[in-house]
Amino acid sequence: MKPVLSLKHISKSFSGVQALKDISVDFYPGEVHAIMGENGAGKSTLMKVLFGIYKRDSGEIIYKDEPVQFKHAADALEQGIAMVQQELSTIPDRSVAENIFLGREPMIKGLHFVDKKKMHADVREVFKNMGVENIEPHRKMRELDIAQMQLVDIAKASAYHSDVLILDEATSSLTGPEVERLFRLIREFKESGTAILYITHKMDEVFEISDRVTVLRDGELIKTADTKEMTENSLITMMVGREIKDVYPKSEYHPGEVVLEIRNFTRPGKNDNNSFSVRAGEVLGMAGLVGAGRTEMVESLFGLRNDYKGEVYIKGRKAVIKRPSDGIANGIALITEDRKQTGLNLLGNVKDNISMIALKNLCRAGFILKRQERKVVEEQIEALRIKTPSAGQIVSFLSGGNQQKVVIAKWLLLNSDIIIMDEPTRGVDVGAKREIYLLVNELKAQGKAIIMISSELPELMGMCDRQLVMYKGKITGILEKDDITQENIMAKAVGAEEV
Repeated sequence: MKPVLSLKHISKSFSGVQALKDISVDFYPGEVHAIMGENGAGKSTLMKVLFGIYKRDSGEIIYKDEPVQFKHAADALEQGIAMVQQELSTIPDRSVAENIFLGREPMIKGLHFVDKKKMHADVREVFKNMGVENIEPHRKMRELDIAQMQLVDIAKASAYHSDVLILDEATSSLTGPEVERLFRLIREFKESGTAILYITHKMDEVFEISDRVTVLRDGELIKTADTKEMTENSLITMMVGREIKDVYPKSEYHPGEVVLEIRNFTRPGKNDNNSFSVRAGEVLGMAGLVGAGRTEMVESLFGLRNDYKGEVYIKGRKAVIKRPSDGIANGIALITEDRKQTGLNLLGNVKDNISMIALKNLCRAGFILKRQERKVVEEQIEALRIKTPSAGQIVSFLSGGNQQKVVIAKWLLLNSDIIIMDEPTRGVDVGAKREIYLLVNELKAQGKAIIMISSELPELMGMCDRQLVMYKGKITGILEKDDITQENIMAKAVGAEEV
């Protein structure tokens, strides 16, 4: 069988830093080809070169037996190549339907008007094929949570019926049932002859869905092989250049006093009479399907939303939190799930992003203590092993995983007692994940109260001391360590055992 797409000797550099070095790989019709590697290995860069977002320095792209040079993404789409990017590319103030059919809206015959009725019907058909039921075509994108936005981006790409479909961390915010629905769609594309280029950091997905795997490290091709020839350990070793044991490092559990207590938390139509507490030296997990209300609840606790009723107690003292400054003043840090929209200033450099929240502590007489600022920022870069040429690098040029580390570093400077982590390892490779897990254990040992939201059940089971589960805005159970199993979590996540 001939490859539908071949990359030959592709190289790309940014400001003298070599991002891709002589990469050659073939992609065949009807296969799922996983692209694996650490953050900064060059995976997304390679796909963006292919898709016309970046211009290659050297090399050749052969598509359907012809050399091609895509000047921009629209060229690639016209030729039958679609891509779901790691950083979501939605327009917040447009509707779901307008985002999916942007630039190719169906028109009323004989008139220069968009046929909204047909467009909405087409969107519902796309969602039906994906098994998505809870997203209406007329809703504005900014009204959706990040997991729903991710489903819209996938729907947009799948609606092109392309010959090549690139999925870059397409499941990073999706929970088990949504992932399974996506996998069913991928298998349908595969049967129709579409080549799927699949980037992920989730090992279980690679072995479940892919036929072949290409591993990159530091911009170089390490190996391409059939998935069945690899094991998880051999794949990790190729990715990071060393063996990693105990991905979820063990830690002692010695909970202290109750640091945060929530009583009768309610948001009209969203959250229903929820109560829970978190102790010092504890990691409380939050599980639930898309739309369960986990993110909305913690955003309210931090002050990003103020439409709730109920009581918040911090170390036994009643707190009034109506805005983020109230949350910060009460010792709460929130690592948000969407680093692009709410976690980073993408136009700023690494130094400014890390120090921005703690600037008040780095000033004297209204002036920033530049030397002290540089010192604490460099300490955070070293402690979290952030891969960056310097603290002056613009943060948008970092890989997704290193951007995530910058977000975490920013909040650690405040030394908060309560740390909320919403999808803290989204888009992060296995090596960097373990570094974040070790950091979580270190914070736990320091007596911090940690709330961790994650769409990855193995992560929740491996890192959390207790597990809170939500279904349609209501807490359906809080599991102790010995009861935290995939079966128990999923049963409560679908409302099978409401309490």
